[in-house]
Amino acid sequence: MVNLIWFLLLLAGFAAAAWQGNIGLVTQAAFAGANKSVGLIISLAGVLMLWLGVLALLEKSGLLAKLGRFFAPLLHRLFPELPADSPAFSGIVLNFCANLLGLGNAATPFGLQAMQELQRINPQPDTASNSMITLLLLNTSAVTLLPTTVIALRSSAGSANPAEIVGLCILSSAFGLLVGLLAHAICRRLAGGR
Repeated sequence: MVNLIWFLLLLAGFAAAAWQGNIGLVTQAAFAGANKSVGLIISLAGVLMLWLGVLALLEKSGLLAKLGRFFAPLLHRLFPELPADSPAFSGIVLNFCANLLGLGNAATPFGLQAMQELQRINPQPDTASNSMITLLLLNTSAVTLLPTTVIALRSSAGSANPAEIVGLCILSSAFGLLVGLLAHAICRRLAGGR
């Protein structure tokens, strides 16, 4: 469906440019956009590689495991039906910590690993379990202490102070996670505690 919408938008843009006799501007804009996107990808790749390196250092030094132990009581409360020795729990902790550090791309493999483990123990394989829904909430609306991707985008756009949004990102991500968890708790109650 999204592909169809993009195709229709492009088609409408070409039609409007042809109607006004400026079809050459479409080609110029396409090349300019492609040029800017390559520059943006290169700048983001550098930042992403830096933070993936930091994540690898945290993991090798044992600090990531310490962060996991620090947040384990909170995560056990969010996943009450999951045993503490479940293989899914380590993936959940690593996913949460990577998202906390603003490393969304690094968090994805941990989240996928945890989701596979949760699916393996799911009593109804055709329906998402409460743990799966909670993991999805934690992954998509995680509290981010250092929004590295947003800072990199602002920096590449020429912002004078690209990190000034850190406080607002922490507040908005915490509020989004709180609302998501609250909505999930309400839906669980309405469904009879399932």
